[in-house]
Amino acid sequence: MARNIEIKARIDDFSAMYEKIGVLAEGLPDLIDQDDTFFICPHGRLKLRTLAVDRGELIFYQRPDKSGPKPSFYTLTETADPEGLRHTLTLAYGAAGRVIKQRTLFMLGQTRLHLDRVKGLGDYVEFEVMLDEQQTLEQGIAIAEDLLEKLHIDRQELVDQAYVDLLNAKGKRSSSD
Repeated sequence: MARNIEIKARIDDFSAMYEKIGVLAEGLPDLIDQDDTFFICPHGRLKLRTLAVDRGELIFYQRPDKSGPKPSFYTLTETADPEGLRHTLTLAYGAAGRVIKQRTLFMLGQTRLHLDRVKGLGDYVEFEVMLDEQQTLEQGIAIAEDLLEKLHIDRQELVDQAYVDLLNAKGKRSSSD
């Protein structure tokens, strides 16, 4: 499985973070609309990411729920029929939630920098330091820590959960009010 080091933080000022990342990043960003459906999965997370009517990715990953830089192990399979696959997986496993976001993707060396506008949650920044086979987790963590510093991200803003968990928790709080 591929590996990376991930870190996620809530941001209050999307435009200011865009500017900070834009100064560091290589080239112009890509704007990507993503519709992620998560399925019940006892050994990690399984999500179907719909990128277009005829383009999607089934992604299985394992990552601890903790704030700060954390390792993620994942595998990805492309599909030309995301809606049909969503239907089949929902019947087979049950859906655990759905996350709709607009992602602005910047690249900086081996790091993907995402500015995410998540429907129902707000704005976030996420790094994925993609590790090659020779790199240690500690080397990836050092890169993520350096970016935290360069972007002046306050540790209080770090998030320890996936967007789907944050949305599901928000939904439970709303329904109990």
